[in-house]
Amino acid sequence: MGIASQGEVTRLLVDWSNGDQAAVDQLMPLVYDELHRLAERHMRRERSEHTLQPTALVHEAYCRLIDQHRVHWQNRAQFFGIAAQQMRRILVDHARRRQYAKRQGSEHLISLDDAVLPAPGRSADLVALDDALCSLAELDARMAQIIELRIFGGLTIEESAAVLGVSNTTVITDFKAARAWLYRELNQEIEAVEGTPAPHQQPA
Repeated sequence: MGIASQGEVTRLLVDWSNGDQAAVDQLMPLVYDELHRLAERHMRRERSEHTLQPTALVHEAYCRLIDQHRVHWQNRAQFFGIAAQQMRRILVDHARRRQYAKRQGSEHLISLDDAVLPAPGRSADLVALDDALCSLAELDARMAQIIELRIFGGLTIEESAAVLGVSNTTVITDFKAARAWLYRELNQEIEAVEGTPAPHQQPA
C-alpha cells in the first residue's frame, strides 16, 4: 500500500469514527488487498483441508469490522491490528464449532513460525493457543495485545507501539516476555494431553 493510500485509509477511518458512513464504502477497495494478504497469512497456519478460504475469511472479518460501534478509529495500523484479531476470533470460533477441543487430541493444529513464537513440534492446537492468549490477557492485557498485533497482525514494532501508545522498547520487552510465557503454557498443554514431557528449550 502506497503512502498516499495509507494516508487516505487513515482519513477515511477518522471520518468513519466521526459518523460518516460513506467512508466505510470508500474504505473497502483501499484495504481489500492487504486484508486478503492478512487472511492468507492466517490460513497458511491452518490445516490444508480447512473449509474456510481466505476470501471468505476477509468478508466475514470485514462484516465484523464495520459492525464495530465502540472503536475510535485512529489509523491503518490500528485497523489491521483489529482485523487480525477478528480473523483469529473467526478461526477459533470455527474450530470450537467443529468441536476440535484441546482435550480431544491434535485434530486442529496450526503451524507456528519458530522465529516469532517457538512451540513444541512447530505446531499448536488453535483452541489451546486461544485459551493461552486469554489467560495471558488476564495477567497482562498489553502483552496479549502485542502478541496479536505482531504475530497475527504482522505489524512492525513501530506500528504496534503506535497502536498501543507505548515506546518501541516496551513492545520489544513485552513481546519477548509474552513469547516465553506462551511457550511454557503450550508445553504444559502438550504434557497434559500426551502425558509425556515436552522439550523445554526456552525461546531466545
